[in-house]
Amino acid sequence: MSNPTWWAHETAVIDDGVEIGPRTKIWHFVHLLGQTRVGADCSLGQNVMVGPKVTVGNGCKIQNNVALYEGVTLEDDVFCGPSCVFTNVLTPRAFVSRKNEFGKTLVRRGATIGANATIVCGAPDGATELGEYCFIAAGAVVTKDVPAYALMAGVPAKRIGWVSKAGEVLGADLTCPREGDRYVLEDGRLRPA
Repeated sequence: MSNPTWWAHETAVIDDGVEIGPRTKIWHFVHLLGQTRVGADCSLGQNVMVGPKVTVGNGCKIQNNVALYEGVTLEDDVFCGPSCVFTNVLTPRAFVSRKNEFGKTLVRRGATIGANATIVCGAPDGATELGEYCFIAAGAVVTKDVPAYALMAGVPAKRIGWVSKAGEVLGADLTCPREGDRYVLEDGRLRPA
């Protein structure tokens, strides 16, 4: 299955009302539910489920076995590691319908979510927000907002350092060892100098 601008494996299921950007690749057994938008230059790995009503920005990489439920929004250039988890209900019960109580999660530009990490949604009237270029370690459980450029690890996740836009751990000089970019810490928040 494909069209002139994007490609999908023949086992993918793409429901009506889905928008897919150019050069996006959709791999084996992916299911895109209605009213979902996937941007340009994305890669959706095997067994990914997105939607309904989910927005995935441009340049996102969603690895195998990830489900993005209603209430999740990924901005551009987000990386979702294999089998990471997003919730959209805080107090689920199999026998209680909570569809009008879905919580939200907003993942800002350039964030990385490691393999098997869990992102717990916000309350129905709010959202959990992962700041731009933050880095969630593999296996971490995020239960609250994450600042931009924060390195988060553990259960529950705590900030254990800062990372650069390139994803490198910053030392005391707050200079990216890969790119040489400098950062400034003000009021507990990191920003480019």
